[in-house]
Amino acid sequence: MMKRVLIFLILLNSFNFWGQQEVTLTVAVDSTAIKIGEQLNYFLQVKADSLAQVVFPEEPLFAPFELLEASPIDTIRSKSHYLYTKKYALIQFDSGDYFLPQQQVLINGFSKIAELIPVRVNSVKVDTTKQKLYDIKPLQEVDKNYEVLISKILWGLFFSIALFGLFYTYLFQKRSKELREQELLPFDRAIEELKALGNEDLSKQEEFKIYYSRLTDVVRRYLEEEAKIDALESTSEELLIKLETRKDAGTLNLDRKTLISLREVLQNADLVKFAKSMPEYHIANDDRKVVENVVIQTREALPEPTEEELHKQAAYQEYLAKKRRKEKWIWGLSGVGILGLLVLITSMLVYGYYPVRDTLFAYPTKKLINGEWIMSQYGTPPLKIETPEVLERSNLKDKNIQQFSVGTLESPFYIDLLFDFPSRDSQKAKSSSMNSKEDDLEKGQALLNSIISKFESEGAVNILIKNESMKLPSGAPVEKVFGTLDFPKKGLSERVRCSFNSLLFTFEEGTIILTIMYEKEDRYAPKIEQRIINSLELIKEL
Repeated sequence: MMKRVLIFLILLNSFNFWGQQEVTLTVAVDSTAIKIGEQLNYFLQVKADSLAQVVFPEEPLFAPFELLEASPIDTIRSKSHYLYTKKYALIQFDSGDYFLPQQQVLINGFSKIAELIPVRVNSVKVDTTKQKLYDIKPLQEVDKNYEVLISKILWGLFFSIALFGLFYTYLFQKRSKELREQELLPFDRAIEELKALGNEDLSKQEEFKIYYSRLTDVVRRYLEEEAKIDALESTSEELLIKLETRKDAGTLNLDRKTLISLREVLQNADLVKFAKSMPEYHIANDDRKVVENVVIQTREALPEPTEEELHKQAAYQEYLAKKRRKEKWIWGLSGVGILGLLVLITSMLVYGYYPVRDTLFAYPTKKLINGEWIMSQYGTPPLKIETPEVLERSNLKDKNIQQFSVGTLESPFYIDLLFDFPSRDSQKAKSSSMNSKEDDLEKGQALLNSIISKFESEGAVNILIKNESMKLPSGAPVEKVFGTLDFPKKGLSERVRCSFNSLLFTFEEGTIILTIMYEKEDRYAPKIEQRIINSLELIKEL
């Protein structure tokens, strides 16, 4: 029994060993020699049966190559076995000889290691006789530019407000006319409207229709307002009956001939409005005179108003006058507001959005750049400089140092001019202790440290500094130390990013330091700074 079990185990192990011998792992690449930046395809392929469990590396390492892409597993059946292929896209940007690292693949729990593959990455040859070589351009900060968007918005507002202004002017004139007509007495308004009709030039039927409509409206409105007759809602025949009734009752003593003439006018008006009749011009003019006569006779026929009626009429006229004055103020102020907006937008389109806005809100550096600048000389040796404000002398304990400044580090724009010229005794002692070259190096480092220390003592952090040698427009050589820093300003919870610039005039006897600091996002400060630097001139060099 034990022999049978032993034989069975031996056979089982043999089968497993045979199965393991059938599993193979191969590795391949497109090419073993590529150019810089060229893609290299790396393949891992496993040959196994259908029951095999193949696990490719999830996070393969191909250093110093970079992995661009890992493709899905490709499975192909080939007779009695399967081919499992995994593809990786690699890239390298440095020339040289490299080895692709070995990769581990798990097959049925057993580890298979791929071979090392040597790869040559060749540089790209450039014929400099045909292709010129250029230096790499430095990084440049690009400011956000909203000028195009702001310009479009301003043009849109300009046309919108201009159209609204025209519409507003039309409404204002129309309302003014209505208020003025309300202040006129019914008789005066009727006579004025009849005179306006006398100036009409009539040639078409439509013009006659409008003419007679206005003519009949004048007499109807006047009779309704003064004679208290329901005339506007009555037909021509009903109106004539009401007038005759009032005449018979003795409350409106109109001449019979006048009533007959008015009947003819109303009939002509009906023919023109409804039958499209077109009378001659002199007939229309005569009809206007008839209506004017009716208005005059009606006024004369009406009884004199009582004292109470006169008082009410005067109070009503005063109310209308106050209402008109009030509306004039409202319309006038609204018109001034619309005109002001139009002028403001026009100014922004002509001079720019930010200059106009900053001028209106008195932007600090905008006031400085537009103000009256002062050209003056400071210190010994004298330095000529133009500034927006006079530099004030600071009282220092060290008599060898002279300091002139405007504002503080918290100001929108800070200027500090320092003259550091030690006494002759200290200069001699210092010169005897070291040579001139070491002296210059030590002096430059000390000045740089003093600038940094000054900013740090005031609470500045994240100080980034650069330095370079330059020449002023006047021709004087100067060392420039510049950079940015975060400075705490009162009233603000966060530090403000600021730019600073220090110009160093170094001599054997001493140093002149001009320091300028302002907020980095300030639109006008760089122009102020450049103008100050362009004005610098040493009157006497030591």
